[in-house]
Amino acid sequence: MSEMPPEDLGRVRAALDALGPRYAEDIARHSQLVKELYAPLLAAQPRAGIDITRDISYGEHPRQVLDVYRPMTATQADVMVFVHGGAFVRGAKSGPEGLYDNVPLWFARRGFIGVNVEYRLAPEAPYPQGALDLAAALEWVHRNAATCGGDPGRILLVGHSAGGTHAAAYACDPMLAQQPCRARALVLVSGRLRADVSPRNPNAPGVRAYFGEDTGCYEARSPVTHAHRCAIPAMVALAQYENPLLDVYGLEFAHRLSVQAGTAPRVLQCMGHNHMSIVAHLGSGEDTLGDAIRDFWSSV
Repeated sequence: MSEMPPEDLGRVRAALDALGPRYAEDIARHSQLVKELYAPLLAAQPRAGIDITRDISYGEHPRQVLDVYRPMTATQADVMVFVHGGAFVRGAKSGPEGLYDNVPLWFARRGFIGVNVEYRLAPEAPYPQGALDLAAALEWVHRNAATCGGDPGRILLVGHSAGGTHAAAYACDPMLAQQPCRARALVLVSGRLRADVSPRNPNAPGVRAYFGEDTGCYEARSPVTHAHRCAIPAMVALAQYENPLLDVYGLEFAHRLSVQAGTAPRVLQCMGHNHMSIVAHLGSGEDTLGDAIRDFWSSV
């Protein structure tokens, strides 16, 4: 399994260290910088032996599509389903810099069936439509996993940022209680687990677009409110340099899980990483998050 040249990874790590705590000063610009830093490394990921089928429809809307990354030798393989971020109003399963494709590819290179899910965006599809799209995608995965060489009983759900919101809602929001949970375990990576329009929140317009103008509904619509309803093992991953308050909400979600279960869930803080690099580094030659997720998954 080929890895990136250490000098290339070292250059990226040095740039991240220089950015460090300044990341949140201009999230849009610094997020794009991080994507561009990682793009050459992600483009160089080996794809030999991985069959990639793109834009499979799981619904009628043009954004209700998913990609499947299948190791050609896969038989009853574990399945990793990834849900991208984008502050509820933007983003796609495949970024122009290779971002988000890198996640299912990383897992496919390690024997998983990787699935990359796209979903409708706000304001066209407000709460809880993002989570309902994810539910529809997981129904497709459950029905078709065996045909793809996967095990429908071994589905790992991973969500980043707004994708983490939708993944957490799928697992624990009572608004989706009628949906069968097809995931066996849940990983929330830098997820927005509380709806807020705080002055500190640079993505407050996206929160309003998805959760609505009535802030009085936000508590009931926040995944953290329903964390105690999560019936599957969950892991929370955070970056050292997060978008404001996302780390606080992640720890709050983990705390509520621990109160319900009587034991602490798996929590990882990726040191030196920011809200974007925490997912961009998968496939770059550094495996901090991926190895931690696989270790968590092995205990499920």
